Amino acid sequence: MTPLHARLHSHLRHQQLLPPHTPVLVAVSGGQDSLCLLKLLFDLQSKFHWTLAIAHCDHLWSTDEGIANHVQQIARDFGLPFYLKINPSPGKESEANARQWRYYALTEIAQEYGFSFIVTGHTSSDRAETLLYNLMRGSGSDGLVSLTWQRPLTEELTLVRPLLNVSRQETGDFCQQFQLSVWEDLANENLRYARNRLRQVVFPYLKANFHPQVEQNFAQTAELLSEEVRFLQNLTTEIFEQAIAADKRALDRSILQKYPLALQRRVIRLFLLSLLPKMPNFAQIEAVTALINAPNKSSTSSLPGGVRAQVQDSSITLS
Repeated sequence: MTPLHARLHSHLRHQQLLPPHTPVLVAVSGGQDSLCLLKLLFDLQSKFHWTLAIAHCDHLWSTDEGIANHVQQIARDFGLPFYLKINPSPGKESEANARQWRYYALTEIAQEYGFSFIVTGHTSSDRAETLLYNLMRGSGSDGLVSLTWQRPLTEELTLVRPLLNVSRQETGDFCQQFQLSVWEDLANENLRYARNRLRQVVFPYLKANFHPQVEQNFAQTAELLSEEVRFLQNLTTEIFEQAIAADKRALDRSILQKYPLALQRRVIRLFLLSLLPKMPNFAQIEAVTALINAPNKSSTSSLPGGVRAQVQDSSITLS
């Protein structure tokens, strides 16, 4: 048992992220983070009595040749079941498309073989990169903390990220200590991908020129924000349920007028998300929020899908 084993053991017990006696599917890419996670969970298996298995998603990218066989050999070495999904239509090599397909593929495996939890090797370094990346894209606080400890994928399946308080440096040191066979993915060196530029260019620059602990500080900021966001989300849901009409197409603005602007924006965003064909942007949310205190018959210009919001006495109605 290394200090990293002890830290994960304590965190899992305290946070109850992976209950004992449950089937757990470990997503293994072959890189250092996922191998570190696999080794840690495998060594702690006797304490939690999980049923572990390994899943790998092969994107069929030009740099992926051989990875699936490598991960399958790792599964043999650990004596664990191995499940492979191959992308049926690889298409353009895109980070966003690859991420979306991976979660879809992992969910399919988990549902087919009866797993309750999928675990991934995302680290505090990934969390710091996500915060900065989404900040540059103009995301609100929800986007800044999108990499959370756990989130539901379906009613019966939960995604868990147990290493969000472990850095990429620590996972690399752990793999060296136990001589784990890490696959060096050439795609991680391609600076065409935004994540790679953040990892290889931006963060080293920030560490050298601003603060050596910038990565750790960003990750800690994400952790602090995540609890505040969770509180606001719960409060927003309560207000939304009070204000929403029976037909779900109108909000009682007299209820919203009692709350500060931050909560009004959140309720409006939730309202629009439930009815519009795509995610509303900041300007659209602001336009509808302004109707909370606007004169009767005031309205917005068209929202996505040709929808319009209008004040009808004490309500904001979408039509």
